[in-house]
Amino acid sequence: MATIEIKDASGRATGNAELSATVFGIEPNVPVMHQVVRAQRASWRQGTHDSKTRGQVRGGGKKPWRQKGTGRARQGTIRAPQWAGGGVVFGPHPRSYAFRVNNKEVKLAMRSALSAKLADGQLHIVSNFGFAEPKTKEAVAALKALGLEGRVTIVVANDDVNTYLAFRNLPQVNVLPVAEANTYELVDNKALVLTEAALKRLEEVLA
Repeated sequence: MATIEIKDASGRATGNAELSATVFGIEPNVPVMHQVVRAQRASWRQGTHDSKTRGQVRGGGKKPWRQKGTGRARQGTIRAPQWAGGGVVFGPHPRSYAFRVNNKEVKLAMRSALSAKLADGQLHIVSNFGFAEPKTKEAVAALKALGLEGRVTIVVANDDVNTYLAFRNLPQVNVLPVAEANTYELVDNKALVLTEAALKRLEEVLA
């Protein structure tokens, strides 16, 4: 069972936490992580793109010239695909890109992401930010005290509203409640920060 140092918002060590081996100590399953991330990104696509076929383009009801005798190729409508302004062949139409991934795979992908973050030294545990008010200035100071730069993902307890509001305006910080934690956002960063409450909840769900 691995242990990790716990810090407070000022960057001082306050103790150590024992991490569940089933959540933070597995061999990352990269193919499953890739599958889950693909499913997430596919579900975000609107799929509203559309193109008109030759039957939907306005005009073209009359045959442009007679079938024979002109010396030109036969044409049935000026809205055929080979004409400028004509319909589109095999063009896109509204559709859903979403596909289903098993719940076991979703949990395995999250465990793999957390294990990879720990192995890479990019996992940080904070006891509690303890913001009395949601002040972005205090959030910036906390990041500086923890030595975090670049893109950072912070996972907080579901009811920790002040911390969420304090960090949400920072462009390089992605803050989310633990109930919305997902594989894509766990790996899309240079550093992953979990509060103790979020860590406990993740271990309860994923162990």
